[in-house]
Amino acid sequence: MVQIIGAGFGRTGTASLKAALERLGYGPCYHMFEVIAQPDRVQHWARALDGEISDWEAVLGGFESTVDWPGCTFWRELVDFYPDAKVLLTVRDPEKWYDSVHSTIYRFAQEEPEDGHSFVKLRPTIERMIWDGTFGGRFDERAHAIEVFEEHNAAVQAAVPADRLLTYRVGEGWQRLCDFLGVPVPEEDFPHVNDSGSIRELVDRISRDGEVPSPFD
Repeated sequence: MVQIIGAGFGRTGTASLKAALERLGYGPCYHMFEVIAQPDRVQHWARALDGEISDWEAVLGGFESTVDWPGCTFWRELVDFYPDAKVLLTVRDPEKWYDSVHSTIYRFAQEEPEDGHSFVKLRPTIERMIWDGTFGGRFDERAHAIEVFEEHNAAVQAAVPADRLLTYRVGEGWQRLCDFLGVPVPEEDFPHVNDSGSIRELVDRISRDGEVPSPFD
């Protein structure tokens, strides 16, 4: 049963947050990586876009938390379906967020995937959900994309009760996150995963191996 709902867009530290939540006992954590590793999962999200999902356990059963896309697209539905779950809104400087997305996952989306890569199967749904859906086919327009990002964050903050929500920057480390969740602070450093320079290598590895590596292995 999902205990933590990550409402923040991708490239706000969601891969590091996934690793952190799993270290804190809220794993496995559903991230876009899970869809890349197991492309058949994309059918759930295509159905969700069509309004055909009412039982979210059919999609997220077995997971204790969710961050990043595709889950953040359906944050309202997840907040309603899991009324006892806490909500984490990862944020970062909007200009830096845009630059990061544009130079990584958006650029990948414009490239033709190699035969056998997960993106061959995922691309239509990801385009429909994120680039055409969330950003209205206008992600290339910097001001528009940043406006969507800021409006999304404001909507989450307005809708989720303060005692259920943590607005969080992963650079803050363990303390505020652990205080919010009511768990002890680990001795090891907060994980740093998936920087802009290594994301393509990581995504290709997940697609090839069919599993998501843990930074704590």
